Amino acid sequence: MKNKDFLNDLTQRLCETLPSHFKEIKKDVEKNFCAILQSTFNKLDLVTREEFDAQAKVLARSRKKIEALEADIKKLEKILNEK
Repeated sequence: MKNKDFLNDLTQRLCETLPSHFKEIKKDVEKNFCAILQSTFNKLDLVTREEFDAQAKVLARSRKKIEALEADIKKLEKILNEK
């Protein structure tokens, strides 16, 4: 899971920045960092790249349909105006 990998990587980076005397309690600090990060990211209501890409594709298809419908409406308006 990419989210877990991201959180683990970020946790590792944060732990590496700790002063050397904190290295002794590294496991406890890692667990706390991970919990805090997970909680914070959950509050942000973020979406994954896959979800974003899927929605972008849906939006692109919707735009094409709307453009086709607009073109049809213009054709119908032209026909009505000619009568």
